Amino acid sequence: MPYTFDDFLNPAALPGAIAFGVFFLALAIVFARLIHLLVQRSMLRATDRTGFRFIDQLLRVLIFIVMAILYAQLVPPLRSLGTAMLASVSVASIVIGIAAQSTLGNLIAGFALLLYRPFRVGDQVQLNTPKGVMTGVIDSLTLGYTVLTDAENNQIIVPNSVMASVVIIRLPNKG
Repeated sequence: MPYTFDDFLNPAALPGAIAFGVFFLALAIVFARLIHLLVQRSMLRATDRTGFRFIDQLLRVLIFIVMAILYAQLVPPLRSLGTAMLASVSVASIVIGIAAQSTLGNLIAGFALLLYRPFRVGDQVQLNTPKGVMTGVIDSLTLGYTVLTDAENNQIIVPNSVMASVVIIRLPNKG
């Protein structure tokens, strides 16, 4: 059976659901790119760039989540599937929460580091690692990790939950 143009405009029909899915994905990509460009532009004028990369990543993830929710609410079969699965959401959230405990801990610790600002990008810090006390310069603070570079140009990638819970010595900047 050939599809009509109206089928592509009806989210209840398979061609319409696919067309709307592509539309929402494209819209999410465009919005995420715009947010990224705005954040990059704002970073050029800012003296402290610590939070910008973090905010950029967070907003882009939120855009995709919101677009997925809007798409699921628009397509009737997905809406009814969501209603049927509502009973199992509590069990699934417990399982996901336990499985993603360290990831969620890193995300929340990232928010805390951004809020309290114990260090900024470009700061030279000293912290205890499995290799002993290491000194490095903060390169970036992302959703899950803080990246430092040491004197030998090695990258030290530390989970945010660790950065929020260890003693960090902020050294005076040389230069």
